[in-house]
Amino acid sequence: MPKMKTHSGAKKRIKVTGSGKIMRGQSGRGHLRLAKGKHVFRRRAGRVELAPGDAKTAKKLLGR
Repeated sequence: MPKMKTHSGAKKRIKVTGSGKIMRGQSGRGHLRLAKGKHVFRRRAGRVELAPGDAKTAKKLLGR
């Protein structure tokens, strides 16, 4: 049986914490910054926890 391969797109976008929570970056930070307010942009800083339904899929993509 071959080894499981980690989904290379998922490993760039999703991080797993030490306690096992799956974190993702928020959307809306990529480009067109001037069109958004500074409060909106600052609110999207940091990482948020993935929804439970998506976390199940993400675990499979990460090989966990």
